Amino acid sequence: MDTGPKHHLRTDAPLYGRTEGGGPELSSFTLDNGLDVVVIPDRRVPVVTHMVWYRNGSADDPLGQSGIAHFLEHLMFKGTDKHPAGEFSKVVSNLGGQENAFTSFDYTAYFQRVAREHLETMMEFESDRMTNLLLEESVVAPERDVVLEERRMRVETDPSSQLSEAMAASLFVHHPYGIPIIGWMHEIETLNRQNALDYYKRFYTPENAILVVAGDVEADTVRRLADKTYGRVAAGGARPVRFRPREPEPVAARHITVADPKVEQPTMQRLYLVPSCRTAKDRDCYALELLAEVIGGGPTSYLYRKLVLERGLAVNAGAWYMSSAMEDTRFSVYAVPAQGVSLEALEEAVDEVLRTIPAEALDSDAIERAKTRLVAETIYSTDSQSSLARIYGSALAIGETIEDVRRWPTEIEAVFKDDLASAAERYLIPRRSVTGYLKKPAA
Repeated sequence: MDTGPKHHLRTDAPLYGRTEGGGPELSSFTLDNGLDVVVIPDRRVPVVTHMVWYRNGSADDPLGQSGIAHFLEHLMFKGTDKHPAGEFSKVVSNLGGQENAFTSFDYTAYFQRVAREHLETMMEFESDRMTNLLLEESVVAPERDVVLEERRMRVETDPSSQLSEAMAASLFVHHPYGIPIIGWMHEIETLNRQNALDYYKRFYTPENAILVVAGDVEADTVRRLADKTYGRVAAGGARPVRFRPREPEPVAARHITVADPKVEQPTMQRLYLVPSCRTAKDRDCYALELLAEVIGGGPTSYLYRKLVLERGLAVNAGAWYMSSAMEDTRFSVYAVPAQGVSLEALEEAVDEVLRTIPAEALDSDAIERAKTRLVAETIYSTDSQSSLARIYGSALAIGETIEDVRRWPTEIEAVFKDDLASAAERYLIPRRSVTGYLKKPAA
């Protein structure tokens, strides 16, 4: 199951981009039990993508139980009284479909992609495990071992992942975004059946879920099938309150080094604590999105041009912004040194380049090219039915609206040079940052 970091479209996340102005003719409604439903027509092929999003993620894990959201995602495949373990996956496979699930900081999602005539079957299975999950003791310990091995393979043996975890823990000194989605090893080891049951009963309720159906369907059909399946699930009451502590304003720059013999390519990374799409005031979210593209969005970006092409100090350089989050989030700058260039010298050069952003990087042509790339990239992403479902599902799961999604390209187009310069000067400053080195140990 996917627990990777969740960024904007051009990174390795579930897709956080936005759809074009106007966009498809969406329908949305709410069942009597509180389940929100979104229908996204896409009639090019007789296929549907069926996704259920729960408004809980790793940042909602109880204290001392890091990884429980992800662990429960695994356990959701262990069957119900009506459908024993493995039956759901076998049916999807026999129908020629695809399925998966993923956990993020702010949500957990389950999806299947099948021929349109099998939509009701998917709804029946998914609604059944929304309320009837069997968590027998015999499956809990073996599945916990699977998660522990997943962590060993992804993190314990990967210096790059270790650096990422350490940097996040340093950037978020109080907020649970500093805790890995998969959880800390010593806390995963203690997770038990009761932890999973308590978490399941708290969050896996219809009023805490969003059903997104994209594909060759009519809204009336989806409503009828949803009422027939999900509508039978009893409401749990009020939607659970998601309490997260607020991250304090940072006061000190931090520096972290991971030195490991397995490192083949040294890198320098930096994270800045910045507002997200949910916490930003005025136009800061859109300014940061566009700023990341201008200074670090590929081989035509400012960082790449200055550090790789002009000065030859790096073989790669870029930036990204994790806009889609419920609370304050990350803006990242990274560079990979050229042969013979130390990380210290590279960091000094990165700082020099960043200081020149307001004066040099923000020419009108560069800004317009970045806008065109961002909007085009997002429009292209809507060519994928599953991407459409992810775009809307992820936005709604963190509290955005359909209108927020639709308006995104227009908001990007309305960002100007002064907005970018102001964002850089206020947020890309040392006290808001954590800098990380990944390197081999000294000889």
